[in-house]
Amino acid sequence: MGNGPVTINEQLAIPDTELVERFVRASGAGGQNVNKVSTAVELRFDVAGSPSLPEPLRARLLARRDRRMTGEGVLVIDAQRFRTQDRNREDARERLAAFIQASLSVPKARVATKPTYGAKMRRLDEKKGRAQIKRGRTTRNWE
Repeated sequence: MGNGPVTINEQLAIPDTELVERFVRASGAGGQNVNKVSTAVELRFDVAGSPSLPEPLRARLLARRDRRMTGEGVLVIDAQRFRTQDRNREDARERLAAFIQASLSVPKARVATKPTYGAKMRRLDEKKGRAQIKRGRTTRNWE
């Protein structure tokens, strides 16, 4: 159905059998051609059920809050930037690869830190100063 597997990096590639491509008519301006030819591509990739993805990567992909991801864990990419079906298909596959590459790196664990004693004192002194300024403001009702 496609142009071979989608290569993410040297160790990871997604075979064509895991991708579902559907060709639909593109929306928007385009003259007479837009009503006759199905050039837009809807690419579906089942992230939750893919045997090609390592488990940690699958978990990171599913944890991403992305509007293209359905509740069942299927990634849906719509490509209609170009006038030809082949170019839109390439674009959808490139965007799939970029989406997966973005989750390849493991995020660095956040180390909780505490403010220093000096930082606490400076903050409290600043609060006291602001309170003094505000205390000096009075509302005067002139008769």
